[in-house]
Amino acid sequence: QVQLVESGGGLVQAGRSLRLSCAASGNIFSINVMGWYRQALGKERELVAVITSGGTTNYANSVKGRFTISMDNAKNTVDLQMNSLKPEDTAVYYCNVFAGSGSSARLYWGQGTQVTVSS
Repeated sequence: QVQLVESGGGLVQAGRSLRLSCAASGNIFSINVMGWYRQALGKERELVAVITSGGTTNYANSVKGRFTISMDNAKNTVDLQMNSLKPEDTAVYYCNVFAGSGSSARLYWGQGTQVTVSS
């Protein structure tokens, strides 16, 4: 059983910061990629940022320069530091983990945490 527990969401004014954290626990081995996706009301889920176990990162254009993703391989955690938040960043943010290889490869999702940015 694998569990992803997210924390750090909330309500914040535009221009302020929030930090999201996600911890993976359970029978999970060989994490390859951890990341964050978000889904705004009425929109499709979209990638925000991902990071590989080797430290390579990729960001959505809309968050480049404002958000920073980091990963602790030893603790199986991934954080998302969000600065200069905008109302359009309002969404449910989901932690995502891709682990294993070949037939054992699995994709896991957290339950989501709400981020609301007021103008």
